Amino acid sequence: MSAIDFAQFVEDLATASGEAILPFFRTQMGADDKSHGGVFDPVTEADRAAESIMRSMIQQAFPEHGIVGEEFGNKNSDADYVWVLDPIDGTKSFIAGMPVWGTLIGLQHAGRPCCGMMHQPFTRERFSGDSKSATWRGLDSLGRPAERRLHTRACRDLASATLMTTHPALLTPETLAPFRRVEDMVRLSRYGGDCYAYCMVAAGHVDLVIESGLKPYDIVALVPIVEGAGGIVTNWQGGSPASGGAIVASGDKHLHEQALRILNTANGHDARP
Repeated sequence: MSAIDFAQFVEDLATASGEAILPFFRTQMGADDKSHGGVFDPVTEADRAAESIMRSMIQQAFPEHGIVGEEFGNKNSDADYVWVLDPIDGTKSFIAGMPVWGTLIGLQHAGRPCCGMMHQPFTRERFSGDSKSATWRGLDSLGRPAERRLHTRACRDLASATLMTTHPALLTPETLAPFRRVEDMVRLSRYGGDCYAYCMVAAGHVDLVIESGLKPYDIVALVPIVEGAGGIVTNWQGGSPASGGAIVASGDKHLHEQALRILNTANGHDARP
């Protein structure tokens, strides 16, 4: 399959998943709780329908590829190429009728995120990247199709930064206090957004995203977008974010280094191994 055909296949995945999701948005659908009594972790029929159709398309086009998905688990996850899917990242916003959710379509090669798209079918936006460049496509103020390259903005210090996290309640107990240390130092802190927060880093509107407890399907698709726009995404130790866990995404490498230093400071000492 040529590069052009491959790019079109990713677009087709986004289109098909969006068509499966939109009929459910802002309806009176129910949501199951995957946590079984823990912190509410909803899943809807829209999640399952979108992932099911994407998996079917991938298996037909690339039967040798692996798949990691939030709703239906892993298949051939040790393959050279592995698709990493989150049909609705931000399901809590989805069931609340808020348009800050998106479908994450990521591809890993030899364990490294190499291609990613965040598709928001309700707002008709697509953020995509390959770690070398990143693009936004959507509608302009007159409703006409529009496209632009994404670029992060320069922000060298926390005092000038805008920070986002989905919600402090989602941070693990051991990461909440370090997060608060960084939050106390920034100019502006906002909650919510899920995958949208990372795309706003790529678009140059947000400087820093700090989260913990992520799964691979929460982050793999977003890494090539942020990196392609000139940003950086790592775990809190500065390593690969591909396995999820505690994650930092920044639009500026100097800001990223400062955030990591604060996050890993315990009692005045650098706590990194």
